[in-house]
Amino acid sequence: MHKLLADEDFPFPSVKQLRNLGVDIITLQNLGLVGIGLQDASVLELSIKLKRAILTCNRRDFIKLHKQSSEHFGIIVCTRNPDHKTLAESIYSVLESESIIENSLLKVYRPS
Repeated sequence: MHKLLADEDFPFPSVKQLRNLGVDIITLQNLGLVGIGLQDASVLELSIKLKRAILTCNRRDFIKLHKQSSEHFGIIVCTRNPDHKTLAESIYSVLESESIIENSLLKVYRPS
């Protein structure tokens, strides 16, 4: 299974659900890196250093970063979904369907 780093804006209840599904995921909170104004490019650099795909709801900025360089361990952008369990299950489904996410931009949308 893929290793993930959840961005500061990603909802923690969904992180917990992903962990319950067996996903190896850490958060910026786990690393003590919240509330310090860490720039998105720095978050992406950190995920590269940790060899983890970034998981974020900050779609616009991380799509822009992917367009600048696809040299990363994957970027998963999500629409906000108050149903944290459904969000986690949607992400898990995408992860299971993708054998390689390195250098990829994956999009997970909230069901309409």
